[in-house]
Amino acid sequence: QSLLAQTAIEDFLKPADSLNVSRRNAVIISETVIASATLVGLNQLWYADYPKSNFHFINDNADWLQMDKAGHVFSSYHLGKMGADALNWSGVSKKNQLMYGATLGLAFLTTVEIFDGYSANWGASMGDVVANVSGTALYVSQELLWNEQRITPKFSFHSTHYAALRPDVLGSSLSEQILKDYNGQTYWLSCNVHSFFAASKIPKWFNIALGYGAEGMITGSQNDITNNSLPKEERFRQFYVSLDLDLTKIETKSHILKTILTIFNTVKIPAPAFEINGLQGIKFHPLYF
Repeated sequence: QSLLAQTAIEDFLKPADSLNVSRRNAVIISETVIASATLVGLNQLWYADYPKSNFHFINDNADWLQMDKAGHVFSSYHLGKMGADALNWSGVSKKNQLMYGATLGLAFLTTVEIFDGYSANWGASMGDVVANVSGTALYVSQELLWNEQRITPKFSFHSTHYAALRPDVLGSSLSEQILKDYNGQTYWLSCNVHSFFAASKIPKWFNIALGYGAEGMITGSQNDITNNSLPKEERFRQFYVSLDLDLTKIETKSHILKTILTIFNTVKIPAPAFEINGLQGIKFHPLYF
């Protein structure tokens, strides 16, 4: 029974060789239901308790040293990749994968941006829109240029002492801090070396990753500190160079394992890293998260 169940899952996860209408319709319906439910829930849990306003823009490009914008690029890219992969699984043509699948992240995040625009406490951000477009463009352009993803946005996180200074904003638990504490987040562009040097003997899974982070942020902007009880931390940017793996390049015939590896390929593996910042110069981390 276990073998039959595993075989059934393998057959289910295997991409269709040609258009499978049932799969395509299931993908469209599932994405529509999940996206709609998520947006309705977001509106009720986040926006409903705050006053509405006419649609307006705000300029938050200087906030959080652009860490939030890096997060928008990451989210837009991977939501789009997920949409394209789902259509590929159902046998949809490459053109339609890029047109209707890769734009999933852009469409979803643009809707969230509209919610922000009608909220008196927030506002639509043109910087967020540009970041969303950039994430989608990063995926689509690589498919058009190379027919593969050689550069993958990734994410890593380590806890910091800043969250304890303002837990209501930066998170009171680890799960909240992963989403809210920009001080502990690092966003990476993980580059597959073998894809650029196919004739070399470099392993197909070997990557070099360039990372961006920032610290010293208790509020969005330095000018936001009006509470004298909050310490005035010096903000600084961090740039990293590290090793990484492209898990999707690990050869396997198992579609179950391929799916698992694809999911975990959004996360940068812990590895040695060099850091360059404006305070301490160059630092070496034996193992950086």
